[in-house]
Formats: sequence, structure tokens, C-alpha cells
Amino acid sequence: MADEQVVPSVWARPEKSRSARPALSREQIVTEAIKLLDAEGVDALSMRKLGQALNAGATSLYRHVANKDQLLELVVDEIYGELRVPSLDDPAEWRRAIAVLAHEMRDMILRHPWIAPILGLVGSTYLGPNVTGLTEEMLGLMEEAGFSLLEGNRAVKALFAYVIGWTVSEAAWLLALARSGQTEEEWLEQIRPAMDYAMANNPRLARLYAAQRDAHPATEPAQSIPQDEFDYGLARFLDGLEATLARP
Repeated sequence: MADEQVVPSVWARPEKSRSARPALSREQIVTEAIKLLDAEGVDALSMRKLGQALNAGATSLYRHVANKDQLLELVVDEIYGELRVPSLDDPAEWRRAIAVLAHEMRDMILRHPWIAPILGLVGSTYLGPNVTGLTEEMLGLMEEAGFSLLEGNRAVKALFAYVIGWTVSEAAWLLALARSGQTEEEWLEQIRPAMDYAMANNPRLARLYAAQRDAHPATEPAQSIPQDEFDYGLARFLDGLEATLARP
């Protein structure tokens, strides 16, 4: 039975006193949940299915989480633990450090494409230790670069929003490809007539489509196709931060 909480977040969940060591640890639950999510996606995850995979009853899970939303909070924070903020030996290298983190975050989401649609929907995910630790280190990097704490916080939020916003569409492509059971080349061949029809009355889009199709053969991985576009937007974002830092 779900706990009644004023704040429905796993991070605000009160600790329960236990006379005996629980059969399952939080780490075991999160590890198995990530395996299921990577293999089958969010829609396939349920407390019952996770309990079966762990060979445990629902009661063992509910000792740690009240429901699937709280489970996903734990999972998302665990995935964020894959990221590391680059060290800043020279404050002038702040652009490079932010770009490295942005690429690592994008790669993280594409390793777990199911995570993209839920990053902004899962309770108070930002209260998890990995997310708060990552944010703390990023704020430190921004202060070393010369930004105020307030300005640095806004920049970090904008960076996360850019990377997540960009990779949502990339992750959706990977998920659709996985559900289709086809190779990327087969999928593109199947959808090409519809694309050609959609571009017929839109000459500018048609030129872009033709140029991109020629530049990126269907044999390349899907997530590598927009790499230059991701880098373009990231560079313009960093240009804006640099201009802000240069202001009196």
C-alpha cells in the first residue's frame, strides 16, 4: 500500500524502523529496474514485474518505494550518477569543460533512451544525491569561471534544458527503431516515400532533406546524424555565456 506523504517523493519518504535486515536493498531494486528499463522500456516496467525479476513479493519493494513514480525517481538519479563534471585546472577552459559534460549527458540519455521523456516528469528527482552532487560541482565550475552563483545556476539549468530538449527527439527515434524490429536502413527505406511526399511542396525543406540524406548515408548510426547540429547549438549557447561573462 502506498504511503501517504505531504511531498510524494522518494527523497521525502520517512525511514521505517526495522527489527530485521530487509530481504532486498535499494541498490538491488534500482539495478534490476534499470536492466528491465534498458531491455523493455518504461511501459513494460511495473512493481509486479520487478518483484518477479527479483524473486520477491511486492511488500519487499514497498519498504523502499511507495509506487512506480518513486521507483523512477531512484532510477533517474542512479543514471545521473554516470556523469562526472570535468576538473577545471585553468578557469579559461570553462567552455571546454561544459562542452564535455554536455556530450557526456547526451551520450548517457542515448544509452538509456527510455529516460528522455521522463526526465521532467518524475517527482522531485532534483533532490537525489547524484543530481544534487552534480549540480553542486557544476556551480563550483561556473564560479571558478567567473560567474556569480545566481548566474551560474541559471546557466546550468539552461544547459540541462538544451541537452535534454535536443536528445528527446533522438531518443524517440531510437525507441521507435527498437520497437519496429528493423535495421535503420530498412526503416529509412520504408519511410522514404512518405518523406518525399511531405517535401514535395516545401522547396526549402526539400533542399535540406536532400543535402542531409547525401551527407549521412543510412549505414551510419542514427544518433550520429545530428552530431554537427548538436554541436552548433551548444557552441551558440556557450557564445552567449561568454558574452555574459564579458559584460561589465
